Amino acid sequence: MKRLAVLHSCPVWLPQTQTWLYNQVRALPEEIESRVACLRAENLDQFPQPRLQRFFGGSRWAYRAEALLRRIGLPLQPFWLARIARQHKVSLLHSHFGNMGWLNLPVARRLGLAHVVTFYGLDVDFLPQQDGRWHERYRRLFAAADAVLCEGPHMASRIVARGCPQAKVHVHHLGVDLAALPFRPRVRQPGQPLRVLIAGAFREKKGIPAALEALGRLQHEVELEVSLIGDAGTEQREGEEKRRILEVIERHRLGSRLRLLGFQSHARLLEEAYQHHIFLSPSIHAADGDSEGGAPVAIIEMAATGMPVVSTTHCDIPEVIADQRSGLLAAEGDVSGLVERLRWLAAHPDQWQGLALAARRHFEAEFDMAEQGRRLARLYHQLVEQRG
Repeated sequence: MKRLAVLHSCPVWLPQTQTWLYNQVRALPEEIESRVACLRAENLDQFPQPRLQRFFGGSRWAYRAEALLRRIGLPLQPFWLARIARQHKVSLLHSHFGNMGWLNLPVARRLGLAHVVTFYGLDVDFLPQQDGRWHERYRRLFAAADAVLCEGPHMASRIVARGCPQAKVHVHHLGVDLAALPFRPRVRQPGQPLRVLIAGAFREKKGIPAALEALGRLQHEVELEVSLIGDAGTEQREGEEKRRILEVIERHRLGSRLRLLGFQSHARLLEEAYQHHIFLSPSIHAADGDSEGGAPVAIIEMAATGMPVVSTTHCDIPEVIADQRSGLLAAEGDVSGLVERLRWLAAHPDQWQGLALAARRHFEAEFDMAEQGRRLARLYHQLVEQRG
């Protein structure tokens, strides 16, 4: 295929929890000349990007000034983005997150660019619930965008419910680097504690208090060692969730069985993964409208390494983990169900390899980073050709 210049637009390149966006961009084949434009940058040592452009050089002053101008309806970011697109002869603009898609509408329209917008979760229901203006903003976005991408059928149904024409919605799985995830089915040695890993930002949708509640009950039947990777950020709701998490730990006296590791790099997460038997990730719909939207990429990565997963029937998680075939799922918020599934895994280690193998085969077919990159490139070419 001929070369195609694509401009990726995102708020920040790149938080530690967004390895999936790094993989998505770097997995595109060579004929796609990707350039990334962001308002600010962080963790560049972990997520290098040779064609990265930061708003006004990424200074803190410029970032704050842009936020203020955006609040009063005079954002400078679209003019800056349009200049980059012209300079590099971009044919397609890929906006990552729905709110960035709306902000970038004038650029795509003015330059006649094909416009792809990917929704990831927080932007689907949380934003409209917090600020009613997003209902109309999304209607305008859906009318103008060439394609709207999402992780799975549940998120697709939510986007359609918000007014996007069905024909514009494409399910595009977030690929993972399977080559960097050696498949090592877990084995629990006789007399060894059951090692359980939990990982996620301290947000209500991650269901971490329910995970710890389940382990607090199970510890009286099964010898446990638990590791929790994650922490609260600067948002008030994250601080409140941290207090709930610490309360459960204190109430069940889990301190002696639990390691609180805080935020860690993706490399450290993978190191810890291979030292644990089970990944516990019971996502829920938060009271403020936040949800996974699709499914946590951590579930895919952990299961791909050969670790059995216990999760919930939340959003598109069943698209990733088939209950009782490639993992075990409980209903959202069902602590007793989580205990039951953890107890079953502890009693049936001979079944772990079958679950892990089924998960790995599914990911090789539908979530391999390289194949997903090729599929996305084909969509880019198709949309540009349709534009003429």
